[in-house]
Amino acid sequence: MVVQHNITAMNANRQLGITTDVQAKSSEKLSSGYRINRAADDAAGLAISEKMRRQVRGLTQASDNAQDGISAVQTAEGALNEVHDMLQRMNELAVKAANDTLTTQDRSYIQQEIVQLSDEITRTAASTEFNNQHLLDGSFTNKNLQVGSESDSQNQINICIARLSATSIGVGAVITATATDTVPGSGDNQINVMSHSNAKGSIECIKNALMSISKQRSDLGAIQNRLEHTIKNLDNVVENTQAAESQIRDTDMADEMVRYSNNNILAQAGQSMLAQANQTNQGVLSLLQ
Repeated sequence: MVVQHNITAMNANRQLGITTDVQAKSSEKLSSGYRINRAADDAAGLAISEKMRRQVRGLTQASDNAQDGISAVQTAEGALNEVHDMLQRMNELAVKAANDTLTTQDRSYIQQEIVQLSDEITRTAASTEFNNQHLLDGSFTNKNLQVGSESDSQNQINICIARLSATSIGVGAVITATATDTVPGSGDNQINVMSHSNAKGSIECIKNALMSISKQRSDLGAIQNRLEHTIKNLDNVVENTQAAESQIRDTDMADEMVRYSNNNILAQAGQSMLAQANQTNQGVLSLLQ
C-alpha cells in the first residue's frame, strides 16, 4: 500500500471529469435544442448545415419577392379592369350615338362623357403605382423578379407591362369634336361620335381597344399564375431543405435525454467512488494505532 499516490482516486477523478464534460455538453444540447452548437461539435455537419441555411433563407426571401411581384401585377390588373369598364361604357355610348334618332345636341352630351372617360383612362394609367413605381406609363419594362437563392437567370422572372393611355389604345377624345371631323380610325386616334359615320368608326376603335386591354390583362393573369406556382415550389423546397438541415443540426431530444440521464447516474456513481477511493488511505492510520 502506498500513500504518496492514490491511483484509484486519480482514476476515479479522471473518469468523473470525462463524465462531467459529456454531461455538460448534453445539457447544452438539451437547453439549446441544437446538436451542433459550435464547429467542434461536428465540423462537417456545421458546414453542410450553414450551406442549407443560406439556401433556406434565400429561398424564403425569394418567395416574398414573388409575392411582391404578384401584388404589383394585381395592382396593374386592377387598374386595367377599371379601364375595361370605362371602355365598355364608351362602347355603349358610341353605339347609342350611331343611332340617327339623336340630335346633334344629344351627341354632344355623349361626346362630353366619352371625353371624360378617355381622360380618366389616361389619368388612371399615369397614376397607377406600386412601391412608388409607375406600372402603366411604359416605365415598368424589363423588370426582373429574383425568385431563387442563386444569381443565375434561371432564378429570375422578367416582367414587362406595356404603356397605356387613351391615345395609345386609340380612344383619345376631344370635347370640340364636330360632325365634320375626321372619322376615327384614320390615324388621329380621336373618338368622335358627332355623326353617324364617325360613331360607327368609334365603335370599331373601341372594340380594338377592348381587345388590346383584354390581351394585356390576360398576359398579366398568366404571369400571376406563374408566380403563384413559383411560390408553391419555393415553399416546397424550403420545407424539405429545412427538414434535411434539422436532421443535421437539431438535437434528438428523446435520445439526448436518455444520454443525459445515463451520464447523470455515472456522475453520481463517480462521485461516490471518488469519495470511497479517498478513504482508502485512511486504512494506513489503523496500522499506526
